Amino acid sequence: MFGPDDAFLTTIIKLLRQLPVYPMFGRGLTRLQPAYAEDVAEAIGRTMQRAETPSPVFEFGGPRVYSYEEFLRAVAYQAGLAPRLIPIPLAVWHVLAWASEMFPSPLLTGNQVELMQIDTVSSPEMPGFVELGISPRSVEAILQKTLSSC
Repeated sequence: MFGPDDAFLTTIIKLLRQLPVYPMFGRGLTRLQPAYAEDVAEAIGRTMQRAETPSPVFEFGGPRVYSYEEFLRAVAYQAGLAPRLIPIPLAVWHVLAWASEMFPSPLLTGNQVELMQIDTVSSPEMPGFVELGISPRSVEAILQKTLSSC
């Protein structure tokens, strides 16, 4: 999920602005389908209002599937940046996470690295936004609001 003042998109924007070279998880091939937090909240509200018992399981994904590299480039483009993305092997990220977790407030965790190793996209066989009458908003449509707050 993404939205203004989130820990995901806001962090990426800040790092893209600060770093001349952006270290990418692996080769940037992990697939992401980010959903806007307000769309997910609306979907949860509509799901709670449904009379079905038991309620079906829903999967909410945004309107576009990106590779991690495509996502970074799309965010950078919207922010007017042209970063140099450098692939860093996931094994290196695991070591960095292990070292970071020794501190009280780790900058990187093993769970975060593990999440970047698996695709996080919704299944087309599962009900989602469409079944609830919601047209999910894209990262690009929301990004300007987020950029102004970073």
